[in-house]
Amino acid sequence: MNSKNKIKISTLIVARNEEKNIKACLESLEAADEIILLLDRSTDCTINIAKNFNCTIFEGSWISEGIRRNEGIKKCSHDWILEIDADERASKQLIDEAKNKIIKLEDTTKGYFLVPFDNYIGNKRVRYGWGASWGVTSKPCLFHKNSKIWGDESIHPSLQLNYKQGVLVNRIDHFVDKNISDMIQRLDRYTSAKAIDLRKSSKKLPPLWITVRRSLTRFYKCYITRKGYKEKGWGFLNASFAALFVLISYLKAKLENDQESPKS
Repeated sequence: MNSKNKIKISTLIVARNEEKNIKACLESLEAADEIILLLDRSTDCTINIAKNFNCTIFEGSWISEGIRRNEGIKKCSHDWILEIDADERASKQLIDEAKNKIIKLEDTTKGYFLVPFDNYIGNKRVRYGWGASWGVTSKPCLFHKNSKIWGDESIHPSLQLNYKQGVLVNRIDHFVDKNISDMIQRLDRYTSAKAIDLRKSSKKLPPLWITVRRSLTRFYKCYITRKGYKEKGWGFLNASFAALFVLISYLKAKLENDQESPKS
């Protein structure tokens, strides 16, 4: 018996109204030992499409991203979990590599692996320049269920991680936005949710000049440090949106209230 067959991996998808993405996502996970789909207040045809696949579906309503993701982790039968979003695609090669690396661990009862990402805007792969709450080049989405806990923030919840085990070679494809208009709409959604978290926080908002400085730092990190310049105009856009995320979130928190924020 192949030793990697001793390792079972659950894949977890937490989604809401993802009828356009869920079919391709589930097709990319055919090599998984278990697929758990957690649907949060979905009103479209996501569940009907998912019923054509070998996955276990849970429906419910959760008040924040982190809380529903933690609930999804609890639903998984196996100790090792690959967490993936509906607009992301894995592969058999990635799952095989994950099993091979887990079986070689001295202690298979803890830890997480970083998984590298290829991000797409439409059909354009944009590999460099992501970060600063706007996008990622890798995520700790392969983990032992006792080694990852999500925070309860509304947008980009914090993570409590335990014991990094390594980095995979195979990548997850992430179809982030269709076009620049989609990027603008996402910026509006993200900043509205972040503003609500800032208003709820017990910490006092810093002066505007500090936030402006943070925004400029974010731009520099994405465009220069993370080599966004290699992507030319797309890299400049990503760095700009990363900077604007910080500034607009601050201004919405300062100038608006929860009633004036659009519903996500």
